[in-house]
Order: sequence, then C-alpha cells, then structure tokens
Amino acid sequence: MGSKFILLVGLFSFIVTNSLAQTESEEFKILFYNLENLFDIKDDSLTSDENFTPEGEMHWTYNRLNTKLKNISKVIIAAGGWKTPDVLLFCEIENRYVLDKLASETPLKKTSYKVIQKESPDHRGIDVAMLYNSERFYPTSYKYYPLIFKNEVLKTREILCVSGIVDGKDTIHILGNHWPSRYSGLLETLELREAAAALLKSLVEQLKKEDKNPKIVIAGDFNENPDDKSIVDILDARSCESKYVDSAIYNLSTTWVKANSGTLKFQSQWFSFDQIMVSGALLNSNERLHTTLENASIVNLSFLLEEDKKFGGKKPYRTYNGFDYQGGFSDHLPVMLRLTVN
Repeated sequence: MGSKFILLVGLFSFIVTNSLAQTESEEFKILFYNLENLFDIKDDSLTSDENFTPEGEMHWTYNRLNTKLKNISKVIIAAGGWKTPDVLLFCEIENRYVLDKLASETPLKKTSYKVIQKESPDHRGIDVAMLYNSERFYPTSYKYYPLIFKNEVLKTREILCVSGIVDGKDTIHILGNHWPSRYSGLLETLELREAAAALLKSLVEQLKKEDKNPKIVIAGDFNENPDDKSIVDILDARSCESKYVDSAIYNLSTTWVKANSGTLKFQSQWFSFDQIMVSGALLNSNERLHTTLENASIVNLSFLLEEDKKFGGKKPYRTYNGFDYQGGFSDHLPVMLRLTVN
C-alpha cells in the first residue's frame, strides 16, 4: 500500500511540474544505437565474454572502455543538437555497470538520465536497455519478454517494452529490439527472426487491447531490412502512405533502402537493420504527442564514418576491425525519431 501511494504521489508531482513547465511545442527525441560490444573488463563465468578482458583476444582494457564511453557520449550529444535525446535505447551492452558509467562518468552526467536494464539470457551476456531523461519521461511500467522458439527460451536478447508519460501530457509505449543475428547463416537463422517478429506482433496486439489506439514506437537492430518477410508479412509493418490507420504499424525506415545508404556495411553493401516504426496514432495526431515520416532519420554524423579503402566510399568507424583495435564508435550508425509535444 505504501509503495503504491509513493508511486502515485510521484506521478502526480511529475505531471503537475511538467504541465506548468511546458507552455510551447517541444521536441521529444528517441535515439536507438547498437553500441558494438560495450563490455566491462571482467570475465563473467556465466557468459561467453572472455574475449573482452585484458587477457582476452580483444585485449579489452579499462582505458579502452573509458574511451568508448566518451565516444558514445560524444555521439549522443552531437545527435541531440541543443538538447540530448530524451530516451536512449541501446543494444549490445553487457550490464548496468557500463550504463551507470556512461550516465555518470561522461559529459552525460549533466543530464538526468536513469537506467532501465535487466540481464538477458543471451549467451554472450549482451542486453537491450534504456536510459531516459527523468525530467521529461516518467515510466509507468516496463517488462522484458524472452524469445521462445519450439517451447524453449532462446539464449538471445529479450524485447523491452516500456510505457510512460511524456512531459506529463501523453502516454507512449516504447519497444526496444535486438533480433537474432545472421552470424550462423541467413537461412539457418531466419526462423529465429521470424519468431521474434511474431513475439513483437503479439506485444503490439496486447497494447492495443489495453489502450485504445496506443501511441507506439518500435526501434531496434532487427538484423533484417525493412522490406524483408519478417518485417512486412509477420510484423505487418507497412510503408508510409497518404492516410494512416491509428492501430496499424508503419515503418519509417523504408525510405532508407537505397544505394550507398544504411546503418551498417558488410563489404561493399549497406543494410538498414536499425529501424524505427510507429503506430498510426502517432502519425494522425496533431495534439499532444505526434510525429511525421520525415522525423525519423539515420544519424550519419561525419565523425562516425571513415574511408573504406577496400570497397570504396565510406563505412562506420568501428571500435574493432576484427581483432584490431581502431578506437572508433560502432559498426552501426544510430537512428533517431523526433516527436512533437504540444
């Protein structure tokens, strides 16, 4: 009884404070970023992380970890412009420790970021997690959903679902994803990503039962392109059109599929595995919280790219190239969604 009362008082105070503070339209930014193996330097005996230790094949040291954290904070600050993004969705992070260091030991410490994170069953120990600006976003609930395939919980990342209130004005549901990779072969792993698509679809349907025309944002590294079967047929993520259905899901990343464009590069080919999708309710509304197709973008800041001497053009400036330390950022580019709050 006492904890529920405290929660209600906190929520009431948050709504009142933000309602008084927000007098004009403002942007609310959500950034998704695959951080390419953000590990601590310790060996966890329960996971396959031994390569990312000082003695491991990557020679992952405290100094290299701190350099990577500073690099990530640079990306976040530059992507946000005048204000850092209000919600940061990450994948390929090992634990809460690295997130706490990012939030408190880099220039991000000036922002009131709080952490949502849970250890996943992933065999490498990498998770999907969130940092959120507690001055603008109040989580009312969150839950992680494991991927079950053939009645077995897979040792892979879970889907994170966070519901919360933006500026004390409107509720939004944010779903963070990192679907099974193609590492063991495209066709060999396809069923796993199709299972992830089915799970995500079921979570969307659940939200629609609980909230009429919910405002949903889906972001993540799907290891699939926007026009692949799991996205189009199973998840039923539609291309943007002139008229939107409130309850449908629209993929704002379909326009990113073009030559020499994407969020990661393999040899000479770009892919758009990192995507942003929203419910039609966010595209139809002009009140409180809403967005447009143009407000979703790849964050292709110049310092995130380097010359691709082997295949031509540019490529992401990575932390590692194979086992060789580069001191860069990530093998993925971040993606961002800007929403308007009235």
